[in-house]
Amino acid sequence: MKVVFTTSGNILDAPLDSRFGRAPKFLVYDLANDTFEVVDNQQNLNAAQGAGIQSAETVARLGAKCLVTGHCGPKAFRVLSAAGIKIYNTDASTVANALEQYRAGRLAEAASADVEGHWA
Repeated sequence: MKVVFTTSGNILDAPLDSRFGRAPKFLVYDLANDTFEVVDNQQNLNAAQGAGIQSAETVARLGAKCLVTGHCGPKAFRVLSAAGIKIYNTDASTVANALEQYRAGRLAEAASADVEGHWA
């Protein structure tokens, strides 16, 4: 199963980005194989509008079943939910910390967006 983490780096010890739609990169972690790849999100990071929706579509295309991020806005939340992707919010400092929290079952699934649209 693939879990996507928002980040600005290329390694597990990279910071977890608190913004979903405007995160510079997505780290896609494959739990079955304990491997990961990093996907660039610069196009959506710099979008004038629709960054959350476009980022959500990218995550869905990656085949992710879960997203772990700091915050997720309402439009992105709707797209992710419609795609069957579970959303977890955390204030973990790094992707590795967030992955550890996820694996330990310490993250609660989000029931709704936790920020308004166009949150910076």
